[in-house]
Amino acid sequence: MANYVLVQGGNMSTDTWNRLSGQQIITKTGYMGAKYWDGTIKALISAGNHAYAPELREESVSNLSDHIEQVCTLISEKNLQKVILVGHSYGGLVITGVADQMPHRIQHLVYLDSAIPEPGQSLIEILDMVYSHEDYEAALPEPSPPYVEKLQYDPRRIEKINKIYIRCTNSEFIDVTRLSKEKVEDEKVNGATLNSPHHIYLWLTFQNHFINYYWTSGNYN
Repeated sequence: MANYVLVQGGNMSTDTWNRLSGQQIITKTGYMGAKYWDGTIKALISAGNHAYAPELREESVSNLSDHIEQVCTLISEKNLQKVILVGHSYGGLVITGVADQMPHRIQHLVYLDSAIPEPGQSLIEILDMVYSHEDYEAALPEPSPPYVEKLQYDPRRIEKINKIYIRCTNSEFIDVTRLSKEKVEDEKVNGATLNSPHHIYLWLTFQNHFINYYWTSGNYN
């Protein structure tokens, strides 16, 4: 039995999700939030694990520090130890900050097609390294508070935590994840790939292939 905490990326609207996926999901807020983890949570619990996917607070009124604190509070209140902490997309910054605050509680950091920040770097700064400002209109997030806040952390505090980077080979943000891939190769971090885009069908692929092959088999316990 293992403890999993799954952290969402940017908050996608249900209209966008339904249009791209063909599903008809309705939420009170009109956004997916952490709901896209539902199938993954179900699979992990069915395999005998504990699994949580906190709903990050609204991006317009919260910042990166708020989201880090929210996940830390969940781990503390549930008294979780040896946590496998998964961050998708923007969630990569969140899990890095969580690990910096409570490294003794984290067993594995799993970066799922996410940005991996340097100390003092924000998500927007990472995106600016590979995209022009014109690209923001089509594909990139609005510069909301969580995306512009610089993540302050000490790499030495998390260097002993096992890490894996999972790159989606059909990601819409392939240029960003290429930077992440280069970073993890330099640091000799374990790597894996999924034949999936950044959103939508990623979740089915992630659940059916990666979780069933690696995690439920005990390779990350």
